[in-house]
Amino acid sequence: MKREALEILEAALDGLIVVGDDLKVEFANAEACRMLETSSEAACGGLVGRVARDLSLEALARAVLRTGRATVQDDRLLARRFAPPLVVDVAASPLWDEQRRASGVVIALRDRTIQRSLAERVAEREQLSAWGTIAAGIAHEVKNPLGGIRGAAEILASRTSDPKQRDAAELIVREVDRIRSLVDELMIFDGRDDLQLDSVNIHRVLDDVVELLSMDPIASGVKLERSFDPSIPELRADGGRLMQVFLNLGRNALQALEGEGTLRIETRMALDHRLAASDGATLPTVVVTVADDGPGIEPDVLDRLGTPFFTTRARGTGMGLALCLHWVSRHGGELRIESEPGSGTRARVALPVDGPPGEQAS
Repeated sequence: MKREALEILEAALDGLIVVGDDLKVEFANAEACRMLETSSEAACGGLVGRVARDLSLEALARAVLRTGRATVQDDRLLARRFAPPLVVDVAASPLWDEQRRASGVVIALRDRTIQRSLAERVAEREQLSAWGTIAAGIAHEVKNPLGGIRGAAEILASRTSDPKQRDAAELIVREVDRIRSLVDELMIFDGRDDLQLDSVNIHRVLDDVVELLSMDPIASGVKLERSFDPSIPELRADGGRLMQVFLNLGRNALQALEGEGTLRIETRMALDHRLAASDGATLPTVVVTVADDGPGIEPDVLDRLGTPFFTTRARGTGMGLALCLHWVSRHGGELRIESEPGSGTRARVALPVDGPPGEQAS
């Protein structure tokens, strides 16, 4: 290829791969090599199918060579060995020789991971906002009658001499308190509870979390490990809310382990894929992973995690993970749960170092 053409392809923002009619890679620019975790030297000369099996590039190139027509595939998932997967759009177009025969294929890979992440965050915030509207309605319709029911039950307990009637009245009081506690938790979703932003050492928060988890009876027999990146700076965050988030995630992991296995908490700076602000700019990002080697989660259950009142535990309220999602979102971050049956569970919390974009300390 001519030097000028190579320079143009190398400067492109999309990943570009040029494939000959023998299906071997003739050129791969720097962006394509980044996305595919390879080098130009390693990719060139080999079959295109070997550089990204997840994208089925060899089948795509064959189809373009056979038909002579361009094709586009949206939202393909590109797994990587050393980094999180990417969401990419793939476009393939034929290259023509002097006889107007398809003599090769140029494949363009466009990284849409940040745009997808932004869309998911917007959807998540809209969902949390909807929960807030529900919470306000529940508070208006339920909290005042609960107070009347509780007061009447206390009066009945004080006026009766029948032990059974007194026990029944006290049971009503306890159940009313339980329902009120659930309503109070749901009220958090209305967004009126401001963050108390300050400079926070995330490792001190996590050390306290590990200490508290170690004293929980369900941690007996579980190995608690931590692996912290010493380069992480202090965050602009609400330390109390983050403590609540990681305690909930840690306790979920302990309950899954049932007294046997390992719970590991890791921190790292996200250099390869950062959070994106509303204007598309990337933000310095810290990732905290709470991982266990327990039985994992079935796919149908995984899809419903984080929905208020959904729980698989007999005594659970289904509010713990929903609250974690809420407070991570309020920090401008992301919470993702990854799990497969038999392979354990990983909760990844990504947080912007400089705090929620546009939110001031209170």
